[in-house]
Amino acid sequence: MGFEVVREGKHTVMTDGSRILTIPRHNPIHAFTMGGIVRDAGLTPEDFRRSL
Repeated sequence: MGFEVVREGKHTVMTDGSRILTIPRHNPIHAFTMGGIVRDAGLTPEDFRRSL
């Protein structure tokens, strides 16, 4: 998807140069949180499912 890890701690921070994503490192990640991360990445839910 073109994102690189910038730093890791309690959260993983990733960027593609124009967008910054903050992803929690706990398991499980709630569905609404994951949906927001996918949306912030500029992906559709279908794009995300295909990338898995």
